Order: sequence, then C-alpha cells, then structure tokens
Amino acid sequence: MSELRFEQVTVRFGRRRHALTAVDRVDLTVPAGSVVGLVGESGSGKSTLARAAVGLTPVSGGRVFFDGQPLRRAYRGEARRPVQLVFQDPYSSLDPRMSVGASVGEAVSRAVRGRAARRAEVARLLELVDLPADHAGRYPAELSGGQRQRVAIARALAARPRVLVADEITSALDVSIQGTVLNLVRDLHRSLRLSMLFISHNLAVVRYVSDFVAVMYLGRIVEFGPVDELLAEPRHPYTRELLAAAPRAGAGGLGRPDADPGPRGGTLDPADAEPVPPAVADAEPADPHRPPSGCRFHPRCPVGPLVHAERAICRTTEPTAPAHRAGAACHFAASPRPGAPTAHPEPVA
Repeated sequence: MSELRFEQVTVRFGRRRHALTAVDRVDLTVPAGSVVGLVGESGSGKSTLARAAVGLTPVSGGRVFFDGQPLRRAYRGEARRPVQLVFQDPYSSLDPRMSVGASVGEAVSRAVRGRAARRAEVARLLELVDLPADHAGRYPAELSGGQRQRVAIARALAARPRVLVADEITSALDVSIQGTVLNLVRDLHRSLRLSMLFISHNLAVVRYVSDFVAVMYLGRIVEFGPVDELLAEPRHPYTRELLAAAPRAGAGGLGRPDADPGPRGGTLDPADAEPVPPAVADAEPADPHRPPSGCRFHPRCPVGPLVHAERAICRTTEPTAPAHRAGAACHFAASPRPGAPTAHPEPVA
C-alpha cells in the first residue's frame, strides 16, 4: 500500500492570452490503501490531474509525491512505474492489431522470464479480472466494451502497481455492464490492497467504491471528506448540485450496482434540494480560459451574490480550498445539521 499526494499541482496548456489552466493549485492526498473518488463535471480538470499523476502530462507548478518522494525520483527506483492509469475508452487505449495476450504480456514485468512463464502470468491476470484465459488469443474488436475494459485493467495490473488511477472507466459502458465493472474494481482493491484514485462525473458511481470523495470544479478542489459524511451532509452548493443530479437507488440508475443498499445507498433526494433561482438558472457557464474572480462557482451559485446581493465577498475573494483535510471551499458553506456526522480533521487510511 502506498500514498499518492498532490501538492499545489498546476497544469497549464498554451501561453499568454490563450493559456488554459486546467488544474490550479490542487492539494489532494490518496491515503495508503484507500480509494479517493474524484468527481466533477466534464472539463473540471479531473482527467488532466490523472495524467499528471502518472507523468503523461507535465505539471506547470507544484509536485506529485509517491510515498513521500517526488514522482520522478520514485520512478527511478522502480523496475516498473508504481502508479498506473486505466483510461476511459478501452478501445482506443488497446492496439487493435495486438491480441489480448500480446497487449497484456507487453506490460508484464521483465522479471517474469521465459515464454511459458509469461503466458502463465497473462492467464493469471485475465482470470484476475474475470476473463477466461483463452481470451488471450482474441483481438479487441472481438470483445464487448466491458470485456475490453477488463483487459485494460489487466494490462495496468500487469505492472504490479501500488497505486491505480481509474479515469472514467465506466462512462463508456452500458448501464447493465457498469455495475459488474464496479464490483470488480472494489474486489481488486480489497484483494490486492491497492491505493486508488477513482475518477467519475457521477457521485452515484463514486460512492460505491470510495472511502473519501474530492469534488473538483474549474480546476480546483472545492470539497473533500469521508464518503459517508460528505454524501450525508454536503457543505458546498456545487456538491449538492451534483448529488441532486445523481441517479437515485432503485430508480433504474446506478444508485447501487448490487442489491444491497448499505450505508452508502442513499443520495440527496431531489425534493430536498434547494430550488434554483431564475438568476442562477439563466447564468452562463464560466469560461475556463477566464475563470471568474473570487469563488469560481459564484456565477452559478444558489447561495451566492446572484441571490444574496450582500455576499459580494464571493466575487472578490477566493475561498480557502480544503488542503488534505475535510472541508469545503465556500464562504457560506452549509453547517452540519444537529446530530449529523462530524468530518474527520484528517483523512484516515
């Protein structure tokens, strides 16, 4: 089990007037042996942060740490990269000209020598993701979307990583298949004792596999906390908006991939959500090239200056982001109701 930590990580694309800051001074910790769900709308910077975590996208500021060492230094001491990424689209991430066995075998550690030993390792990895060993001779085009995603997971596991980053791995799948893949991810986390950053735009999906949840908006982390506590008492208005939009358990969505509702089975009932004032409903989405001053969510916020004119601080002063601890980056964050769970001051593995 290993810890992945982002310290003031910034990622920019382009220069000067056309520059885009996709990730802006992000502090986030994936504790050893835990799953941190990262949620947010498309374009919030989640996938960019995932690519920075494995070194595919260079950071413009800050650093990524693996077990307390800068990521590049940690990679130098490893035969294989200890942080692996599973991409969103398994079809584009797998070479269509390579068989499943060749694709997975290419990622197997060089410490496994000999053709027979490597074939046995490929078979073990396929069985680990609930695929028959004879699928090694097939090609990606012969597989279903769910099977291709399992192959992509097996390929990532071939390097025997200690941290796995899963980037929207269920979003391209049919709803009927998503639950089985989520169950697989949960079982792999438990059996292999992996640390994991699980990225999705859907809180209903994230709550099933995660120990902690981080909410991202326009490149910034706006709320962080233990999953049960954050879902029971979301403090940031953007988190409440995401929860209200999530499918409800038993409503034909992904409220829960299996039949057991469990402690994480509920979502915010849309009837309990705050009504959206007309001024907020008519507000234009923020331009990521020119994010709003102050709180980035204030042009869409149902508790901000569009509704409460006296709350001008939201337009001028950026709220403090939750750095490696539970909290919300909001000047007027909702207070927990009496008797509600109290968030831990620090993530606990």
